[in-house]
Amino acid sequence: MKIVIAGATGFIGKMVTKNLLDSEHSVVVLTRNPQRATTSSHPLLQIVHWDGRSAGSWHRHIVDAEAVVNLAGESLGTKRWTKSRKQALISSRIDPTRAIVNAMKTATPRPRVLVNASAVGYYGPVEESDVTEDHPAGDDFASRLCVEWEHAALEAKAFAVRVVLLRSGIVLDPRGGALQRMILPFRLFAGGPLGYGNQWLPWIHREDEIRAICFSLENELVSGPVNLAAPESASMRDFSAALGKVLRRSSAIRVPAFVLRALLGEMADIVLTGQRVIPQKLLQAGFKFRFPALKDALEDLLVKKSTVGR
Repeated sequence: MKIVIAGATGFIGKMVTKNLLDSEHSVVVLTRNPQRATTSSHPLLQIVHWDGRSAGSWHRHIVDAEAVVNLAGESLGTKRWTKSRKQALISSRIDPTRAIVNAMKTATPRPRVLVNASAVGYYGPVEESDVTEDHPAGDDFASRLCVEWEHAALEAKAFAVRVVLLRSGIVLDPRGGALQRMILPFRLFAGGPLGYGNQWLPWIHREDEIRAICFSLENELVSGPVNLAAPESASMRDFSAALGKVLRRSSAIRVPAFVLRALLGEMADIVLTGQRVIPQKLLQAGFKFRFPALKDALEDLLVKKSTVGR
């Protein structure tokens, strides 16, 4: 297929792009910074400039593409959520999504599928029940952000485009994201749960994340919201204990919730709350997780040092 990707220079986007190129798909990368995206060359890779908001010459690549993958959006967990930061988080997701959907609307022919990023933050804090794709949205900032993001993507359904909404959990990769930030305290013998430790932490091995995205892209039976999280649930306490065992370090030093709230403000909700997410749609569609168990996933990433996605 010819596949257009926005957000291809990000943490997940780089791995998705590599996987698609390895599978001999033709990939067009939409990027604000073409120089950043051209660190490597590939005969099936094309780099196209866009601003993530406006119509432009990049529209012509939408016309003859079979699929679009939109992973554009600034990371939630890198800066304190000030008013201006919240607006940046919103616009970095909504603007590119609307631009892509508008390009699809006028394209003839148009792509058959839009695979659009979202997050398990859609559900807000859920303490007890299993969370499948039909669970209602929460009412905190992250939830409202995901609701608006998904609504922008779902506009493409009006012109017969299959829309997949990737509600991702924490993607485990020692080179980036939450796992990278958690490893250092454990290496320094200062690791342990964040907050009370009983909050759920929906996680997924980077290989399964990339495979699930590609599975959703190619499987016409998959549409709407899709939970990208491993079948084995883990609390923050269980996750910390498993990480400590794999790294051969103690996991006894808990970081109190009030300390995290003092340091991070509202952004602390990302780590102090969670959901017991069930990947119901993926399992029903026949997707097979290679790393359904947390211990195996952490050992693969930190002991065996899997090269998948590199």
